[in-house]
Amino acid sequence: MSDSTFSDALGWTAEAKEKLKNIPFFVRTQAKARIEQLARQAKQDVITAEFVEQARLEFGQ
Repeated sequence: MSDSTFSDALGWTAEAKEKLKNIPFFVRTQAKARIEQLARQAKQDVITAEFVEQARLEFGQ
């Protein structure tokens, strides 16, 4: 089985996307990358609003 059959993309719920929009635009790309990194470390397939909130608390915001 080739590696191309596996997708590294994470899913985002609609609620999580809305929470991401609340992050200031100038750090949003970095925040999204960090949230996705945390999700991969936690073995999450889908990023939920709760996970975004948990990450926000971890970032100290």
